[in-house]
Amino acid sequence: MSAKSKLAFVSSDAPEAVEASKELTGIYGECPIEDADVIVALGGDGLMLQTLHSILSTDKTIFGMNRGSVGFLMNDYEAGGLAERIAAAEVTTIHPLKMQAVDSRGRNFHALAFNEVSLLRQIHQAAKLRISVDGKVRMDELICDGVIVATPAGSTAYNLSAHGPILPVNSPLLALTPISAFRPRRWRGAILPHQASIKIAVMEADKRPVAAVADHFEVRNVCAVSIEEDQSLSARIMFDPGHSLGERVLNEQFKY
Repeated sequence: MSAKSKLAFVSSDAPEAVEASKELTGIYGECPIEDADVIVALGGDGLMLQTLHSILSTDKTIFGMNRGSVGFLMNDYEAGGLAERIAAAEVTTIHPLKMQAVDSRGRNFHALAFNEVSLLRQIHQAAKLRISVDGKVRMDELICDGVIVATPAGSTAYNLSAHGPILPVNSPLLALTPISAFRPRRWRGAILPHQASIKIAVMEADKRPVAAVADHFEVRNVCAVSIEEDQSLSARIMFDPGHSLGERVLNEQFKY
């Protein structure tokens, strides 16, 4: 990336992110997002996900700096030397999951997820789910709080909190992870090829309502959800040398 890249800045509503945006635009100036080469995202991982979704139909690249809480998808914040950091940055390309959900009224919903698609029970009753992969039923009945389908980039987020596997960021894999499985109690999930087509049917949907969430897009009272990776869509995130997303995912596996 050229050291003279045109920059646009986006920030979360957090005071430290807003202040950082003012500081950086004062130093580097700013151009409209549609004319920018690089989008500089200031906030946490939530802001990064929002930015990824907003620029998906463009060829923009995102350089994030952490002005939020977790910041796993972000670089460290530093006002100086930004143009040089962007010129030297390593780029990671990621593909989203596409979700199709049908609710109890027969309505269809479509959404994309860079981290994960989650199915979650809505009330005190546990969810009862049937899981099919590539048209074949793999689990007749999973009684649980929910289930997650995570990308490699998202495998260190909600998936990891649910004790799912960490996937190398460039691996052609998806993680299928139950949340508090009751039956079968010992099932810990599965690792699937990235081209797998996953369908989750909600059993007893009236008695045991379930919501489906693709990143920050939620559909309630779903009856069936289909999930697969969309290789036709991609987004690019920039990281400082030696701190790539792949390196962060690897480091996460050695934390204790």
